[in-house]
Amino acid sequence: MKASELKAKSVADLQQELLSLTKAQFGLRMQIATQQLTDNSQLGKVRRDIARVKTVLREKGAQ
Repeated sequence: MKASELKAKSVADLQQELLSLTKAQFGLRMQIATQQLTDNSQLGKVRRDIARVKTVLREKGAQ
């Protein structure tokens, strides 16, 4: 997910995206705990996406 794509979204869409990413992060953490996750780089990608969404939200002054 690119920052330019996020900047085109509304604040409500960004907050919904943030919620879905945090749920995905939780799911990945549970997979790591139960040793079911094979691609550990997914967790880092989700963390960076969360940071991007939070950054765009802060730029828009919604947080």
